[in-house]
Amino acid sequence: MAERPEDLNLPNAVITRIIKEALPDGVNVSKEARRAISQAASVFVLYATSCANNFAMKAKRKTLNAGDVLAAMEEMEFERFLEPLREALEVYKKGQKGKKEVSEQKRKDKEKKTDSENDKSREEEEEEEEEERMEEEPEAENNAEEEEEEEVEN
Repeated sequence: MAERPEDLNLPNAVITRIIKEALPDGVNVSKEARRAISQAASVFVLYATSCANNFAMKAKRKTLNAGDVLAAMEEMEFERFLEPLREALEVYKKGQKGKKEVSEQKRKDKEKKTDSENDKSREEEEEEEEEERMEEEPEAENNAEEEEEEEVEN
């Protein structure tokens, strides 16, 4: 675990993208300001995680869940972010459900394809066996006829 907030800095590219999305076009942000925002974001994440962890510990759990984070936001007096956070969480859940459904459908399609290929292989094998039998039958008939002729001759 990191001992200092500086050890947990968020990636600069992520911070830059968030800043650009939050500000109107044409506004420039200095390196120093980006660094300060990055450090502030890291401290916020650590604080929110610590508060959420307290809720999980009270519930005698080791895993933080979304409810813990929402409760932590309220405890930290960030109530105005609760509704946007809930909405974002709902969008995330729907996206995950959609991904799961797509993945499940792909798996089913793959199974159908494999089953259909196996059926085709079985059909081809049966056709080949039938052809071999057909080829063997005339030979067997010829052999039987030859044996009959030999018996008649004897």
